[in-house]
Amino acid sequence: MIDLKVHHIGYLVKKINAAVTQFQQLGYVLRQDIVYDDHRKINICFLEKDGYVVELVSPASPNSVVSGLLKKYKNMPYHLCYESYNFESDLAYLTENGYAAIDIPTPAPALENMRVTFLMNASLGMIELLEVRS
Repeated sequence: MIDLKVHHIGYLVKKINAAVTQFQQLGYVLRQDIVYDDHRKINICFLEKDGYVVELVSPASPNSVVSGLLKKYKNMPYHLCYESYNFESDLAYLTENGYAAIDIPTPAPALENMRVTFLMNASLGMIELLEVRS
């Protein structure tokens, strides 16, 4: 078993500015301005309330990594992100235990260029693994 802490809930949205406004009306505080991730062709920002962090993810182009998901599922939470202090070994553990990597670890501009990777599990859906620097 591995020890992972939830970092955030990824929330897919069509219009990120409108979503920010709605989350702020619910009492969330914007933790950073919207950041463009060129690799994934998405806009991202983080909001927080009562210790819960929400990552808003919005496609910046029709060929972004989330455009297809947005067409199918609309605005909705779609992944949990877990912090990993032992990224390589945690990734190996997950892949050996039913999680399939759907991309390769790459830097995330909205998270200080720490590496992230996404995995799918037939029973749980999508998770994100975030490499945390000690």
